[in-house]
Amino acid sequence: MGSRASTLLRDEEIEEIKKETGFSHSQITRLYSRFTSLDKGENGTLSREDFQRIPELAINPLGDRIINAFFSEGEDQVNFRGFMRTLAHFRPIEDNEKSKDQNGPEPLNSRSNKLHCKKYEPSIISN
Repeated sequence: MGSRASTLLRDEEIEEIKKETGFSHSQITRLYSRFTSLDKGENGTLSREDFQRIPELAINPLGDRIINAFFSEGEDQVNFRGFMRTLAHFRPIEDNEKSKDQNGPEPLNSRSNKLHCKKYEPSIISN
């Protein structure tokens, strides 16, 4: 299972995801392994049903809201990149993260992006 995750995710993809989300190489690899274990259809995407099979989400009173956060309106599948983008919003904000790369894009878990998400995606929060 671990080798499957490491062989299907190219180093270039990992580097792009690192820059985009702020996750480390090892975190991305672990999350990819988890993603592939949840992907019962083995088609490179997760459905709402795949998420609903996670016992912790099934019993969580906010489980449906958490699951809905992974899907754009009208979408019923999420790929690994979308999965990682959503998870990045839940990462803790690091104070020194901004100083790491002044010319790079703002991390998805930055305060302003979290506020932007709340402002422009109220259905995720208010449902």
